[in-house]
Amino acid sequence: MANNQDLQNMKYEIANELGVNLKQGYNGDLTSKEAGYVGGYMVKRMIEQVERQMAGK
Repeated sequence: MANNQDLQNMKYEIANELGVNLKQGYNGDLTSKEAGYVGGYMVKRMIEQVERQMAGK
């Protein structure tokens, strides 16, 4: 499973891919929709990673 730093890196990578201006520290200026997109895509990517790992076993 990913450690905290891996998850942080994934969060910023996904935010960048989605065009969401996520910065370190306070992000209270993000809309709920933007924050939800980032979180949702993080979950989607983690599920895909686990599925690939399971298929390889």
